[in-house]
Amino acid sequence: MEYLEQHRGKERVILVSVSVQMLDDLDAEEFNLLAQSADAEILEHIHAQRVKPDAKFFIGSGKAEEIAECVEELDANLVIVDHALTPAQARNLEQVIKCRVVDRTELILDIFAQRARTYEGKLQVELAQLQHLSSRLIRSRGNLDSQKGGIGLRGPGETLLETDRRLLRIRMGQLKAKIDKVRQTRMQGRIARQKAAVPTVSLVGYTNAGKSTLFNLLAKSDVYAADQLFATLDPTLRRLEWDGIGNLVLADTVGFVRNLSHSLVESFKATLEETVEATLLLHVIDSSSPEMLEQIEAVEKVLKEIGADVPILQVYNKIDCSGDEAKIIYRRPGEPERVYVSAHSGEGIDLLRKAVHEALMGQLQSFDLILKPAYGKLRNQLYGLNVIQSEHYDDEGQLHLHIRIAAQKLEQLIKQAHLPLDEILGKQAQQFQRPLEAFEIRSKIE
Repeated sequence: MEYLEQHRGKERVILVSVSVQMLDDLDAEEFNLLAQSADAEILEHIHAQRVKPDAKFFIGSGKAEEIAECVEELDANLVIVDHALTPAQARNLEQVIKCRVVDRTELILDIFAQRARTYEGKLQVELAQLQHLSSRLIRSRGNLDSQKGGIGLRGPGETLLETDRRLLRIRMGQLKAKIDKVRQTRMQGRIARQKAAVPTVSLVGYTNAGKSTLFNLLAKSDVYAADQLFATLDPTLRRLEWDGIGNLVLADTVGFVRNLSHSLVESFKATLEETVEATLLLHVIDSSSPEMLEQIEAVEKVLKEIGADVPILQVYNKIDCSGDEAKIIYRRPGEPERVYVSAHSGEGIDLLRKAVHEALMGQLQSFDLILKPAYGKLRNQLYGLNVIQSEHYDDEGQLHLHIRIAAQKLEQLIKQAHLPLDEILGKQAQQFQRPLEAFEIRSKIE
């Protein structure tokens, strides 16, 4: 069948959006952007409504005939349906329409295949494609029920379809083994960071919400960012110095979309582990999108599916487009819930840094420290964190520091250096619950 052959170059596409009452309705504009991201030449966008999906064609026989006429008239070579189709429905539509038919999942997989750059990303894309293909095996030549013939090959054997399925299972097993090795490598890195008490902040959000632009601004990096869906696929990690915290790992991950199939989420779990194992999630939200609430719901649904039980700070991005002002909204004092920024203009980024600090370490507080000359290492650490407001020496040569830092971080620094809290903080030491002796005993036991 000639219409099943793969076409090279930019494909001439007809989009089919179907509003089904018993299913979640999809965004036609987003579907159009997905097709553009796959480098499709969109000839027509056909809309349909149904109470429930048709078992044979999903869209119904009448609409299938209408699409067939449109394909012939516009000389299209591909039809994309904005829903998940069963293998039988896709085959039935191809027989009527006389051109290739792909569903929403296959479209997203094609975009993923174009965006994957790293070894891990390519492995996960190939695995997802093979898993999707395993139930859709077709062949444009010969009979799938025929068996191999010839000298030495006659008698009991397997059909061409069985051979294809066996080869697919073998390849999928190889890919899973390679992905497991990548996962183990990532796990070793995470364990090392946890031992060194290095927090990980992971950016998550709907695709095209501005995650990569924000990542580049915070990490001073050059991750590819563009105004398109799934501009970046592979996870990117950068270690950076954060005022008041010290070393911190920032992770950029793949964006989510509505109706992301369970099989896709499963295939990309190795990538999404950076989200599950993070210390804090920055949920980047496009505050200028008219579909903002639906996009937030879609992201939260995927986070729940992958088991990401991690503290979340909502980052409302693109305030330069929405007209919102840069601000922090607190759930309660010292616990930020959301922050409004613009990654494009840089507005509100200082507030975001403050909110991340408070979400990780607690509310910023002012402390007056007295350091003996022998405590110079602690002074250097505080300078490295950029928390010292002022300093001066007294007549006895002791250093007086006025700093602004989270109490948890200050306590951690003093106790790791095995220095006396009372001597350094005076009466301020009373607000710390755990005495130094308990910390030293625990350290010896460990």
